[in-house]
Amino acid sequence: MDPVRIAAALFESPSRAFAVSLWDGTLLPAPREEGVAGRVVLRHPRVLAAFLPPSELRLSESFLDGDLEIEGDAIGVLEAAGRWQGPSGRARLLPAAIAHLASRARARAGQGGFARVPGRLHSLFRDRAAVQHHYDVSDEFYRLFLDAGMVYSCAFFSREGATLEEAQRAKLELVCRKLSLAPGERLLDVGCGWGALVEHAAARHGARATGITLSEHQAEAARARLEALPAEKRPTVLLADYRALAPEAPFEKVASVGMMEHVGRERLDDYFAAVHRLLAPGGLFLNHAIADGGGVHTLPWARRSGGGFIDRYIFPDSDLVPVPLVVAAAARAGFEVRDLESLREHYASTLHSWLARLEARFEEAAALVGRRRARAYRLYLASSAAAFRLGRITVFQLLLAKRPPSGRLEGLPRNRGAWYPAAS
Repeated sequence: MDPVRIAAALFESPSRAFAVSLWDGTLLPAPREEGVAGRVVLRHPRVLAAFLPPSELRLSESFLDGDLEIEGDAIGVLEAAGRWQGPSGRARLLPAAIAHLASRARARAGQGGFARVPGRLHSLFRDRAAVQHHYDVSDEFYRLFLDAGMVYSCAFFSREGATLEEAQRAKLELVCRKLSLAPGERLLDVGCGWGALVEHAAARHGARATGITLSEHQAEAARARLEALPAEKRPTVLLADYRALAPEAPFEKVASVGMMEHVGRERLDDYFAAVHRLLAPGGLFLNHAIADGGGVHTLPWARRSGGGFIDRYIFPDSDLVPVPLVVAAAARAGFEVRDLESLREHYASTLHSWLARLEARFEEAAALVGRRRARAYRLYLASSAAAFRLGRITVFQLLLAKRPPSGRLEGLPRNRGAWYPAAS
């Protein structure tokens, strides 16, 4: 059967709101117009194998190889693809010649950026390897699309027209305000990244801050940036795992921003118990994490195996735990829930900014990490933004308290209003 006819049959569903361009120049217009400013481009007939049956991993690898492209608004196209009902069941199997080409394409899968992390799942050794796979890519690469402060988590766009830099500073301030951070208090940042939060907490709030990370690159970069602070204010950055941390004294405040996704739901009880142990009575814990919003697939019609594209190429062993399970685990550890806030739309905007910056400097990115890995990040940012827009995933801030024997918590405002003015 003619591959063009197979493609036409695959994409005939009236629910499709994105255009498809084929290798021979054939254009399959969108049956339903939604104003999507982009299209899917199939550059070779072998791409059809990824749709028969639909496989998220094979579709992703076709994109990494350049056989499948997204032109124009990548987030909008993927958002439309996420609402599509999927390939038509009327499409027939590929003829032998095209199936042979598809097998050759699959043989290339896993080259360039494929995650191989040894050891028992979520052991200290394997968690370190998983973190290093993602964060130790290249600091110069991350500088291409992150803000000047190198904050690699959801920003807080407190007003229309805010820049990414303004929104990330607002997020750091929001975290400190939710923690009611006061001068001289000991703050632990679990998974401190490149040190932006501990720097902000020390410089703006006078906290005695400590950051921990499993990434050697991030630890070195964080220590270098913190040299600019006076010695008496300078935070400490340790290459350490939260499970093995033994501080000289408990912390009054703890923050974990974008780190819990690496913990795994089977270890949530251990995670919250460890933070509870590190926190002084009356202390506060701000847990900021991405969660499953009711179906983590950006493309629900595509079969997902082996953890999917994100797990295999971007964040190995990551787990987006639904919010109710997180709250229940925190309660089992002895925490009192004080506040829960969704920032889902803020993360969609953050990813839109990151993607625009990466696309604008894509050739530099490819030169730093290789074209295939740079394409993997382009797909990861675009697909994640689409998933946030669709509500398939969400992000939340959970404020927890370790009640003292008296039950009284000092310094907490009576309403949320005190948190936001300075974050605008």
